[in-house]
Amino acid sequence: MSMDPFVTLTAPAVPLDIANIDTDQLLPARFLKKPRSAGYGNFLFHDERKPGFPLDVPAYTGAAVLVTDRNFGCGSSREGAVYALVDAGFRCVVAPSFGDIFAANAAKNGLLTVTLPEDAVAALRRQLQETPGATVTVDLPAQTLTAPDGGALSFAIDPFKKECLIEGLDDVALTLRHQDAIDAFDRADVTARPWLVPDAR
Repeated sequence: MSMDPFVTLTAPAVPLDIANIDTDQLLPARFLKKPRSAGYGNFLFHDERKPGFPLDVPAYTGAAVLVTDRNFGCGSSREGAVYALVDAGFRCVVAPSFGDIFAANAAKNGLLTVTLPEDAVAALRRQLQETPGATVTVDLPAQTLTAPDGGALSFAIDPFKKECLIEGLDDVALTLRHQDAIDAFDRADVTARPWLVPDAR
């Protein structure tokens, strides 16, 4: 399997002034029993969607970048929270900090997490609130985010995570890179331990 590669993205960004958003807010637990084919994006922030909730404001329609507050994705380890964001069209989340397990799950599903200083993220949210529908540009190879006012912000990222996102490699695709070595091992193992091979008669 593979993910959609993430190289550069220019898209509308939606600001969300809420800290400590946990995975149950992103995807309430009762929806985990549904297959992903049901469309997890339909359940994103399901219980938070009060009138005026930013993701429902028409000016932010089509947003692929979410700019939020500290400790985003804390709480349980449910990977479904990442599915909900990805299935809703998000490719990048910008915050001062993330839950560790959420960030790891995000990278494995093609969702880039960008960590920036709290004051810089707050300033970015203000720009997006002042100009709803404004776009940002995320350049992963250059590790920069360009704000609506043209200001460029640099961010750090683990080199391995960066490579996987740019090349669109999930865990399965990474394993299949070693298919020749896996096949060679299997052939050698059959020769060395033939009793492990089921009798085909």
